[in-house]
Amino acid sequence: MVDQDLLAESGVLLVDKPADWTSHDVVNCVRRRFRLKKAGHCGTLDPMATGLLVLVLGKATKLASRLSGQDKTYSGTMRFGVCTSTQDREGEVTAAADPGDLNETRVREVFAAFEGEQLQIPPMVSAVKHNGKPLYKLARKGIEVEREPRPVTVHKLELLELRPPDADFLLECSKGTYVRTLCADIGDRLGCGAHLYNLRRIRSGRFDVDRSHGMDEIKAWERPELLANMMPLHDVLTFL
Repeated sequence: MVDQDLLAESGVLLVDKPADWTSHDVVNCVRRRFRLKKAGHCGTLDPMATGLLVLVLGKATKLASRLSGQDKTYSGTMRFGVCTSTQDREGEVTAAADPGDLNETRVREVFAAFEGEQLQIPPMVSAVKHNGKPLYKLARKGIEVEREPRPVTVHKLELLELRPPDADFLLECSKGTYVRTLCADIGDRLGCGAHLYNLRRIRSGRFDVDRSHGMDEIKAWERPELLANMMPLHDVLTFL
């Protein structure tokens, strides 16, 4: 028998995740606010990052893996000359060097070298599991283990502006690409180190952040507003 309530609340909600919220925080807030039976998300954003978080509600949760597997687009900033324990600005500084002699030509050359299919080693501060335990739990104990490289594809990596020690960039990449690891690897190639300073997801598959809703807006809604702003299940299927 069809659960009409579950069917009515089935679809996708595009959220503009604020900084300092985990992806899980967003899902929990929406689930509790509207007393939803099922809710999930398609592609984790680190707490530091902002931008598009695709929420799947009701029966649309069955499509989570397919939607998560789509390519992503990000805008961000990397900072040269500083390496951190988490490969982003929230970690402890582990090394520092003078990036003062960087020039745009050299940075563009290195960016171009990182385009295409490649193997990427996941960072220790990640949800990837080692012997059944998430790596970030081992990292908290000061334990570092060998990680298997994973195939990822960088479709496009464009330098938008170089203003040492920072570089603004646009990235189009496959599922599973760790942007902070990409920044750290670029810093290593340039010889000065680097970490991810800011990140914003602007696109996931055919979903765009311009059509998303902020959490303050969502928390002010009642159930009719949620249903009116949610992409219904039959429309979501056309995005696959």
